[in-house]
Amino acid sequence: MAKLKITLVKSTNKLKEAQAATVKALGLKKIGSCVEQQDNPQIRGMIKKVEHVLSVEEI
Repeated sequence: MAKLKITLVKSTNKLKEAQAATVKALGLKKIGSCVEQQDNPQIRGMIKKVEHVLSVEEI
């Protein structure tokens, strides 16, 4: 299965609580931090919710 490289590119300070929790659930903490996640519908939904603060690449 494909993987996604997800990078946090903007601050989470001004996000709503639910959006900040989604970023944390993806495994991102600081600006510039990266994680690799499996490409599945659940992860895609989380990315869609906070796509304005993320950068996503397919691996």
